[in-house]
Amino acid sequence: MMNWERYRLLALSLDLPRVEEATSWGNPCLKAHVKLWAWWSPQEDAPVFKVEKEEREMMIEAEPDRFFVTPHYEPHKLILMRKEAFDEEWAKHQLMKTWGAMAPKRFPKQWDEKH
Repeated sequence: MMNWERYRLLALSLDLPRVEEATSWGNPCLKAHVKLWAWWSPQEDAPVFKVEKEEREMMIEAEPDRFFVTPHYEPHKLILMRKEAFDEEWAKHQLMKTWGAMAPKRFPKQWDEKH
């Protein structure tokens, strides 16, 4: 079953530049481009992902057994994934997408050209 350590290793396995281990509110996390990128909700015991609110609502409606949001996360562009229904391929895709969106404007293009 997924936990923070496995999620952390999955995110780090993407081998993206400008990713670093850090802490946020006293909890371990990963930052990309100096911004919070991948973390685990200790209250919900679940991974947290950045998504647009409209996308979040569709995801929760389509897959309520996989995705959810709590009142704490509701005001933000965030979604949680149930650890027992963790989708590794979706997580990788979402982490890549978020990493690119968080990067300085020229950085993803330069990185894509090299890779």
